[in-house]
Amino acid sequence: MKIIFFGSSHFAVPALEALIKSKQDICCVVTQPDQKKGRHLHLAGTDVKFVAQKADLEIFQPKDVNSAESVKQIIKFGADLFVVVAYGQILSQKVLDIPKILPINIHASLLPKYRGAAPVNWAIMQGDRTTGITIMQVTRKMDSGPIILQEAISIADNDDSVIIEEKLRKLGSELLIEALDEIKNKKYKLVAQDEEKVSYAPKLKKTDGYIDWCKNSVEIYNLIRGSLPWPGAFTYFKNKTLKIFKAKCMEGLSQQDSVSCSHVLAVNQDGILVVCGKGVLVIEELQLEGGKRMNAKDFVHGHKVKIGDCFGSYYKKAVE
Repeated sequence: MKIIFFGSSHFAVPALEALIKSKQDICCVVTQPDQKKGRHLHLAGTDVKFVAQKADLEIFQPKDVNSAESVKQIIKFGADLFVVVAYGQILSQKVLDIPKILPINIHASLLPKYRGAAPVNWAIMQGDRTTGITIMQVTRKMDSGPIILQEAISIADNDDSVIIEEKLRKLGSELLIEALDEIKNKKYKLVAQDEEKVSYAPKLKKTDGYIDWCKNSVEIYNLIRGSLPWPGAFTYFKNKTLKIFKAKCMEGLSQQDSVSCSHVLAVNQDGILVVCGKGVLVIEELQLEGGKRMNAKDFVHGHKVKIGDCFGSYYKKAVE
């Protein structure tokens, strides 16, 4: 089968590498145009482009993949199959109709749950215990195509979005090869998604990382894990943005009536204990605006955090 691979981001790299390793017939790699990156704003290609160049594959980088010129170029390859993974542009129906068999996609959730751009983040922020990979047919409606294969993995208490995404990158590449074998041997089935069970995972905004200390400690802990690497969970301390990278819920300890949510209950060897709407969160690793990322012990020495100090007050003042 002749395959055109559409992908751009880090998440797509293992899938392309798996296609190369299994000696699939990749007639072209379509990826986003080079962009200015880094301190000196030098033009740089996508992660996928780097892998494609190394494998001496033909590369196509259209600014608009759906333009008439792009469509003509893609048609010339006579592809049997499209493999689309974190490409970055929505394909028109005209493009989706090009492959002789079908276009397929790797999605990082157990569809129909978490359709959208940030399924890994939202699964963790919602406190889910499982997630997974779905191989599906691409259709015009976002992430709504029929399912070819699915496989689940568990989310451990200490897993964050970075860890889970890495696991899913690997799983997705393995499941892709399995799906290709089924397609090649005409043993695959297209199973329609249950529209009554659909949920969404929209692209994260900066404000999605803001910590509402009136929520319970488990919800805040899930936000910290789920919002990595961007936007990251943040609050405010002494009129500066404070990012929190690592924390834990303190078992067997609840807030005291005399201390309200967002206030420091204690500072000890475990970290900075902050009262939440329900329960207590222990901050272990953090970074104050303009400073370095550090553990709580070092932060306390440098910034004189004390019992009764309040987090988040600057944000509340800013929005009032």
